[in-house]
Amino acid sequence: MRKKGRLALMSLLTSLVLVFSSFSVAYAATWSSSDQWATWTNGGYTIYNNIWGSGAGYQSIWANSYSNWGVWAQHPDTGGIKSYPNVTKTINKKISALSTLSSSFNVTVPSSGAYESTYDIWAGTNNAYEIMLWMNKVGAVNPISYNWSSSGSPVAVYSNVSVGGHTWNVYQGSNGSNAVYSFVRTSNTNSGTVDVLAIMNWIKNKGWVSDVVVNSVQFGFEITSSSAGSDFIVNSYSVTNS
Repeated sequence: MRKKGRLALMSLLTSLVLVFSSFSVAYAATWSSSDQWATWTNGGYTIYNNIWGSGAGYQSIWANSYSNWGVWAQHPDTGGIKSYPNVTKTINKKISALSTLSSSFNVTVPSSGAYESTYDIWAGTNNAYEIMLWMNKVGAVNPISYNWSSSGSPVAVYSNVSVGGHTWNVYQGSNGSNAVYSFVRTSNTNSGTVDVLAIMNWIKNKGWVSDVVVNSVQFGFEITSSSAGSDFIVNSYSVTNS
């Protein structure tokens, strides 16, 4: 009984250490919040907690700067997107008026759950177009698509497209309000640089958009589930445009 009691105590202490270590970064950060719609502006960027999906669990956000921030999230494994914590940079330029639009990122993400690390680029009047760039994906997550196979998988309209410094499978769909173009990287990566302007020009050349205004570039984590409680961390991030 004594041995079992010691083992149970050790297990409890280990659990408490893990919980407190998960929150220690947030408590030491320049800014933190657990509010559903919490925002923080720094260096011309805005960081959003953005817990928008139904059935969401707990999520807290912290930041030292626009390029170093993260969330601790514990969302149930019930299907459906729970949140999209992100950092946003306003652009407000037409595609043809841009000579450069690129972004670099480095993240640390969990190996379990269901989520993707993704860019969300909004363009056109009233954000008529949503362009998603999935840099990695884990678990049961799929891009929005008009076409699905008999086995229940989305069907790409273009496969193995090399543009913007990466190779993607490209999907078309709609979320009910906006046209959605999803570029899903053919292999996962947690760091890199993306030539966003090259992707926008590729879409324009396909006739999917005209010379629209690129309204903003977002980057973050679209989380469907993280039932064990997980850290999602942006180690470094930047957007360059001119």
